[in-house]
Amino acid sequence: MRLATIQTAAGPRAAAFHDGHYTDLHATDPSLPPSVRQLLEAGEAALGAATRAARRADAVRHPAGEVKLLAPIPDPHKIVCVGLNYRDHAAESGSPIPRDPVLFSKYATALVGPEHPIVLPPVSSKVDFEAELVIVVGRRGRNLPADSAAAWAAGYTVGHDVSARDWQLEKDGKQWMVGKTFDTFAPTGPHLVTADEVPDPHRLGIRLRLNGKTMQDSNTSQMIFGVGALLAYLSQVFTLEPGDLVFTGTPPGVGVARKPPVFLRPGDVVEVEIDRLGVLRNPVVQG
Repeated sequence: MRLATIQTAAGPRAAAFHDGHYTDLHATDPSLPPSVRQLLEAGEAALGAATRAARRADAVRHPAGEVKLLAPIPDPHKIVCVGLNYRDHAAESGSPIPRDPVLFSKYATALVGPEHPIVLPPVSSKVDFEAELVIVVGRRGRNLPADSAAAWAAGYTVGHDVSARDWQLEKDGKQWMVGKTFDTFAPTGPHLVTADEVPDPHRLGIRLRLNGKTMQDSNTSQMIFGVGALLAYLSQVFTLEPGDLVFTGTPPGVGVARKPPVFLRPGDVVEVEIDRLGVLRNPVVQG
């Protein structure tokens, strides 16, 4: 199933995408919760009811061209990010292969959906791009075993870890979190694709295009720490909750590593594409 959050007159609503239409799940079946995160919290029975609602002849449907998409999970409890998690990206950064996941966080104020502008802050002149696979946690868990932790993923979405390199790398102590969490610096979408539609999240092509030019082109097979390893590692520290987002790192080709460096400018258009998950497109504007 492909889940999304659409803007309606009644506010953000969980929707299922199929055959060019979005089904407003709560409007179709009022017993279903109105948000995607709440749908995940309600468990497998609710997801099954959502699938049935999307197939109903009397479902409340909206043509794809007439809806505004928000981030699939606009209200997560946590947004956790992993740095240097692609072998080829670590190499281009001149960094050793990490022995443990390199972690930082973003805040929910950074989340935006497809077509929403990435806003360049006036205090940064080095805003960079990073294509990322994002894990969406499906159920609560703590101290998960690495060999089965991947089962806690509800599914996956496309993410863009926008990064102000001057704040991330040039401030005292290298302020990764600060450089990564300006407003609009976490585009995600268009859909949460459930895990049953992604047979192997470690065999997905991942690409980023800037104004139509391919800047990043790799495969999630290059990830150092896979889905299960990441969820197990994180669950040692805090309880995973439905709707939590885990940005899993970026492949090579980022702007700061290029010679000369390439940073985002007003008027740019960035597209992140991951096999099976879709294309996340965002224009860039000056704040």
